[in-house]
Amino acid sequence: MIPIEYMPPLMFGGLVLFMLVGFPVAFSLLALGLAFGIVSIELGFFGVNYLQAVPQRIFGNVLANDLLLAIPFFTFMGAVLEKCGLAEEMLDSMGQLFGPIRGGLGYSVIIVGFILGAITGTVAAQVITMTMISLPVMMRYGYNMRYTTGVLAASGTITQLVPPSLVLVVLADQLRTPTASADVGSMYLGAWGPSLVQIGLFALYTFILSRIKPDWVPALPKEARTLHGWALWKKCLRGIIPSAVLIFMVLGTMMLGIATPTESGAMGALGAVILAVLRSKEFTRRDRLVFRAGMLCLAAAALIGALFYTTEIGVSAAAMPFLRSALVVVYLVIVWLLIRATRMRELHDLIVQGYQSTMRLTAMVVFILIGSTCFSVVFLGVDGGLWVEHLFTSLPGGWIGFLIVVNLFIFFLAFFLDFFEIAFIVVPMIAPVAQKVLTPVLLESMGSPEAAAAAALVWFGVMLCVNMQTSFMHPPFGFALFYLRGVAPKEVKSSDIYWGALPWVGLQIIMVALVIAFPQMVTGLLDKGIASTPSEGLVIESPMSEENKRSDDEAPQLNFSTEDDKK
Repeated sequence: MIPIEYMPPLMFGGLVLFMLVGFPVAFSLLALGLAFGIVSIELGFFGVNYLQAVPQRIFGNVLANDLLLAIPFFTFMGAVLEKCGLAEEMLDSMGQLFGPIRGGLGYSVIIVGFILGAITGTVAAQVITMTMISLPVMMRYGYNMRYTTGVLAASGTITQLVPPSLVLVVLADQLRTPTASADVGSMYLGAWGPSLVQIGLFALYTFILSRIKPDWVPALPKEARTLHGWALWKKCLRGIIPSAVLIFMVLGTMMLGIATPTESGAMGALGAVILAVLRSKEFTRRDRLVFRAGMLCLAAAALIGALFYTTEIGVSAAAMPFLRSALVVVYLVIVWLLIRATRMRELHDLIVQGYQSTMRLTAMVVFILIGSTCFSVVFLGVDGGLWVEHLFTSLPGGWIGFLIVVNLFIFFLAFFLDFFEIAFIVVPMIAPVAQKVLTPVLLESMGSPEAAAAAALVWFGVMLCVNMQTSFMHPPFGFALFYLRGVAPKEVKSSDIYWGALPWVGLQIIMVALVIAFPQMVTGLLDKGIASTPSEGLVIESPMSEENKRSDDEAPQLNFSTEDDKK
């Protein structure tokens, strides 16, 4: 008979073996969960009724999870914005703006990468788009090939950390314990500090390089700077203002409490389609008149709300008909623009491609979640949670040693697994241990144990997000390098791409160290009264009856119940 303490390492080792063989992750998790579940029942570690938790969790915590709807919305938004021409205009205008200084094209790529990261949230689209636009220009004006490929790949991975990153949404969903959870809004707030510091590190590296090796990052010649004065600023604003509006639709509405993450993602997808319509060559003069009428009515509605709104009664009865009329016109204009999007041949094909990529990604996420749910239920049933806790809490060095080991583990795991797979498989195992180890570190600054527990999960999640950026960058497995290689011309050597990525991977590792050393970088914007929301859905309970009690060396006898059953 196999002792129960051997089951968790056997399950984890089996998963690693399946990954090395190349078997699909979702089916590997499902097969291991079912196989070890049957073995555990035969060995008496738990009963058949225990596995009833699997369908309950799949339907209750996966398919009924509204938060996961944000993933297809943000994916579709990124797919539409990839080819609407916004990136081209911003890179051209920023390149002209920073052109007179050494490293100007590098600065423009970093800044545009940050802005696009705040409105797309997808690495592949950003790396491919920026490489196709900026690589020929940087090669033409004598930029070093290793620096060029490195800055393009790094600027594409910025989107992993900048809200509304898909990684932050997934981590917020997975960072749940019985006593606390990390909500999406807190994850977004916590990510702003590290994302801005990371942009500063990238810019500082470019500045130092411009002083040490100025021939690597030359300034643009005068004949290449065709825009000056107001014409240049006007072109910059044409790219920045739509981006700012879209960022507010996605992030501003969520931070102000106007919309949930799912609703803000839906508004972002709608805004991306409208922006693509406005930038289309088939956008006629009549369409512009309709759009301006909608903007005037929207401004009128905002003015009415500002002048006639009170906290006691809301908008006054006298102003309500005018507000409703203005909003009806706005809705009709939106419908008009959406109809035009379906009739514009170029946009029709773009939207269809966006639907297809969104469905593929969403299906992959759902299948991995179903497999990880089956795996985690059986893993917990054989005391896998205790095994992981004992494994990490026995490390030397306290909380710093814990974070160093976990980050090294995630760093090497990212050589072989995508961030979705890491988030769905590894993070739920480590989250309870992270909360237990890191909560005392933040207790004094956050003021209460509940706030410290929630902030600890946010800190840990943002740290993992910074770490998992390297999964797209470190050679030879980084997906960002594959994307860049796929669209780069033949004269760009693969060795230049790999060597060029190394300094930027080093900067990302420095960023991880800064987040570990200065947790205030993440928690500074969090409210000290942040709610610690217990994870919903299924609750694993140890029965208290005498016949079900067991000693430490006996198999766990666990029952699953829902919150409704407990009530």
